[in-house]
Amino acid sequence: MSDIIWLNENTHLFPDVSQALREPDGLLAAGGDLSAERLMEAYRQGIFPWYEEDQPILWWSPNPRCVLYPEQLHVSRSLKKTLRKNVFSVSFDQQFARVMQHCAESRQDQDGTWITPDMLEAFQHLHSQGIAHSVEVWRGDELVGGLYGLAMGRVFFGESMFSRATDASKVALYQLTQQLLEWGFNLVDCQVHSEHLESLGAITIDRGQFITHLEQHIEDPNQSLWNNKS
Repeated sequence: MSDIIWLNENTHLFPDVSQALREPDGLLAAGGDLSAERLMEAYRQGIFPWYEEDQPILWWSPNPRCVLYPEQLHVSRSLKKTLRKNVFSVSFDQQFARVMQHCAESRQDQDGTWITPDMLEAFQHLHSQGIAHSVEVWRGDELVGGLYGLAMGRVFFGESMFSRATDASKVALYQLTQQLLEWGFNLVDCQVHSEHLESLGAITIDRGQFITHLEQHIEDPNQSLWNNKS
């Protein structure tokens, strides 16, 4: 990791995202901590933490960036059928810690998880401050799907989702995007491209375009909207 920029422990400053490596794509810096102040500063600049338990904290800003415009969510015929059946109920911010834990568990078969105990603690702290949020999908009284992320201004930074029943995580994303549209949100950050995200309507945009979105929308107030919802 000789080429990585190591963060100053005494400040929350990050290097400009233009300094991120091309290989591995988007790796920008290492070190620092997961304090609320540092995390919020990172997300404002289009940077996020992603690392495994045996690594230092790694900070990323990939180019291109995977995003979902809420109005462009692709609702497949099968998902429409599931929604019509009303087999699930949905809540917001009722089981944040459990959603994070389930997201971590769902990736234990994928050579580890980036949702480390320190990440759990840090994001639960952000949740207590009204910044991190969850969507829960229920079948009866069983939590079968959900997602979590950060809401800053009119941007939702999606972190992870899980599903224990067919279409459960897709229902969570559908309900989230409908709520975001109602509130006038402009963007869901999906971070890194995957075929699954692409099938849901996510696209990749240039990092510079993504940063412009943040500059335009991240300072818009939205906390009262989330507080009223939960």
